[in-house]
Amino acid sequence: MKIYEELQRRGLIAQVTDEKEIKDLINGGGARFYIGFDPTADSLHVGHFMALCLMKRLQMAGNKPVVLLGGGTGHVGDPTGRTDMRSMMTAETINQNCECFKKQMERFIEFGEDKAVIVNNADWLLNLNYVELLREVGACFTVNNMLRAECYKQRMEKGLSFLEFNYMIMQAYDFYHLNEKYGCNMQFGGDDQWSNMLAGTELIRKKTGKDAYAMTITLLLNSEGKKMGKTAKGAVWLDENKTSVYDFYQYWRNVDDSDVMKCIKMLTFIPLEKIDEMENWEASRINEKKEVLAFELTKLVHGEEKAVLAQSQARAAFGGSGELPEKEVKVESATVISVLVAAGICASNGEARRLIQQGGVSLNDGKVTDINAPVKSGDVIHKGKKVHIKIKLI
Repeated sequence: MKIYEELQRRGLIAQVTDEKEIKDLINGGGARFYIGFDPTADSLHVGHFMALCLMKRLQMAGNKPVVLLGGGTGHVGDPTGRTDMRSMMTAETINQNCECFKKQMERFIEFGEDKAVIVNNADWLLNLNYVELLREVGACFTVNNMLRAECYKQRMEKGLSFLEFNYMIMQAYDFYHLNEKYGCNMQFGGDDQWSNMLAGTELIRKKTGKDAYAMTITLLLNSEGKKMGKTAKGAVWLDENKTSVYDFYQYWRNVDDSDVMKCIKMLTFIPLEKIDEMENWEASRINEKKEVLAFELTKLVHGEEKAVLAQSQARAAFGGSGELPEKEVKVESATVISVLVAAGICASNGEARRLIQQGGVSLNDGKVTDINAPVKSGDVIHKGKKVHIKIKLI
């Protein structure tokens, strides 16, 4: 099976501009494509993970990735999917975040001569002359068409800043610049980026007369309808110092039953023939499917050794053999309420108190009713049925 057809089978393709041309390019290894990553934090999260997996698949099929870091667009902020304006970051923060992204991306993408390249749009966007940009690029856009874009329409009622309004033009200019300098002929992104990506293809056609293409991938949603990677506490990070390997494993181990096979198809590199077999497994094997998903993705992000350990810890937490995950905690007074917060199990004393009062916390084998119950090293705190942490006091 060729790569374009495989992407279709895995449910990854949402929209394309010119299907025949795109299919021929990708299947023939002729795509020089880019995906952009704005450095909004000091780590990639699993919302980026899908794009990285797509890049890896396409590179394995002979296509050439260009990883675009948004060191320039990060100064503006993408309004897509936002109800308010992003917080402004300093140049130092943006540069630091870009460096963190680079290190993490090297786990997935092979960089080097005649392989993938990584570029930063700060190198051209921050040096642009404003009047020149208006004349050369701004003249190719109409405000009427821009305001029809979904990324702007949803912000009009609450207010769209002129700063953010320029984001589409900046993203389009990125594609134009990459086309001119690196021969980029294709852009990929989430299907919420469709309007911005079309702007780039049109700018290239108007300025050069050449064809350029865009393809969006289907955003993977969890059962609550939020973008992949979001939890009640925020993002699930690829940096194990921000999201532990165990918590990363557990995130995928606990996906909704209805999402398991979709995640396996879209995110793992398990052959489709094996996935077809899994789809025919008995319903009673749903937890086995979840273990496969969690193990494969943890192995891909953190390596096989850590994936094996996380799986062992997860099984131990649910009554199997193996070691529970251990959390080092430093508190003045080791009570249940203070340890819950210090260990990151609860976000605040108030949340911890409510959880205890509602019967949601156990210490070792007994329910906790006293918020000041003492905790010692080696004790295991259970939050509901899914969080089980061995405490090490330091």
